[in-house]
Amino acid sequence: MTERVRVTGPPRHSTTARQASRLGDVHELNPVGDVYLRSLLREQLGLALRVVVLLVVTFGAVPLLFRLVPGLADVEVGGIGLAWLLLGGATYPFLLLLAWRYVRRAERNERVFADLVHGGRDHGGRDHESEP
Repeated sequence: MTERVRVTGPPRHSTTARQASRLGDVHELNPVGDVYLRSLLREQLGLALRVVVLLVVTFGAVPLLFRLVPGLADVEVGGIGLAWLLLGGATYPFLLLLAWRYVRRAERNERVFADLVHGGRDHGGRDHESEP
C-alpha cells in the first residue's frame, strides 16, 4: 500500500509576512518606512556631530592651552617640544581611536535599525535578545 501524505496550504497568520511588510515600508518609502529611515539618519547625524565637536574641542584646546600658559611652549620631553609631541605625535593615535569608535557606533546603529525592520531577528533567524 502507499503511504498517506497530508497536504496543507500556507499558514494564514505568518510572522514573516509582518516582518516583510516592515521591510517593504522602508523600500516603498511610505510614512512608516520614512519614520524608520529618519530615525537611522538622525542617529547617524548625531553620532557624526558628536565626533566633530570632540575633534574641535580637543584640537582647539591644545593651541589655546599653549596661548594661555606660555611656559608650556618651552617644555621638552625627550628633547622634543611638548607642542610637537601633542600636535604632531599624539594626534594620529587619537584620530585612529576616534575613527575606530565612530565606525563601531555607526555599525551598531545600523544593526539596531536592521533589527527593528526585521522584527528583532538577524539574517540567520536567531533572536538577538538571547545573545549575551
